[in-house]
Amino acid sequence: MFGFAKRIMVFLAVNFLILITLSFTMNLLGVGAYFSARGIDYGSLLAFCLVWGMGGAFISLALSRVMAKWMMGVVVIDPATQDPALAELVNTVHTLAAAAGLPKMPEVGYYPSPEVNAFATGPTRSRALVAVSAGLLQRMDRAQLEGVLGHEIAHVANGDMVTMTLVQGVINAFVMFLARVIAFFLANRGRDSESSSAPNYLVVLLLEVALSFLGMLAVAAFSRYREYRADAGGARLAGREKMIAALEALRRTAAYADLTDKQSLATLKISGKKGFFALFSTHPPLEDRIERLKTLV
Repeated sequence: MFGFAKRIMVFLAVNFLILITLSFTMNLLGVGAYFSARGIDYGSLLAFCLVWGMGGAFISLALSRVMAKWMMGVVVIDPATQDPALAELVNTVHTLAAAAGLPKMPEVGYYPSPEVNAFATGPTRSRALVAVSAGLLQRMDRAQLEGVLGHEIAHVANGDMVTMTLVQGVINAFVMFLARVIAFFLANRGRDSESSSAPNYLVVLLLEVALSFLGMLAVAAFSRYREYRADAGGARLAGREKMIAALEALRRTAAYADLTDKQSLATLKISGKKGFFALFSTHPPLEDRIERLKTLV
């Protein structure tokens, strides 16, 4: 009960911080009303959408390590730990990070969950966190674990967290902008151009929901591309056979691969769907990822 209450408080606090920060930024930029009797002020509307669309995404990215620790219960491992298993985990991550040329060693942590999962997060390549679940540590051998960690380090080295934030921010801004423009023209059909009125915000909301689904297609497609790239990077860092072994192990432990609702923090565990729903999946199916690695030169 306490854990749930803490997550709710963290969620509310973060959203309050985002609201205050963006409101201050908009006032600083002088962004005011973008609808008037004369029509749309496209400059103000674009500034409004960029601030809210990009700003929210980057604030979330900046807080990603803190959020992961609070919401997932990640315990950061002291590099000087005397626990042999944890010391080996830290050493493996640092070895892979050095091989990937990271400017600073990422924090290494674990969280008490039966799921088989690992994820990387953080605002920059110098301020990253790589965390694994207790379930993964229990169910994967050393070679498989190295493959998993290679995949996560590849995400950090590729700058995937920042890239996906940029993509999501652009999509958010585009959705907000287009929804308001469409709603404005719907509200003013047949009206005198000298007496236009602001759109109904319920219409704006419905358009944002509809356009967000289209935006999800672009975000999901780019995310799948980044997953294939991280698999290839993991294969280069840890070895192709270890990367394949990690994905094979993940496929065998599918029952333990999705025991949390923190999907936004997962980078390895999700096995994408096939057919129509594959268009909305952020991860390719594990079978496809394995086959692609087998053909990797």
